[in-house]
Amino acid sequence: MVEDPRFKKYLEYLSLGGEIAVSFSLPILIGYFMDVRFETSPWGVLGGVAVGMFLMIGMFIRLIKNVGEK
Repeated sequence: MVEDPRFKKYLEYLSLGGEIAVSFSLPILIGYFMDVRFETSPWGVLGGVAVGMFLMIGMFIRLIKNVGEK
């Protein structure tokens, strides 16, 4: 089943979607919990958004390099 090239392509897209979801939502959630814990609203969430954006940019640069190599 893993040898099927279509299955490998689907797994690649599925993992990319998971990476996008985690790399953007996890820093925001951490920032939210820091806001609740330290009462610094909205700075933790804004920091989480900034970190998430940097992670997304890094991921897109890596994706562009991988597409260029193939």
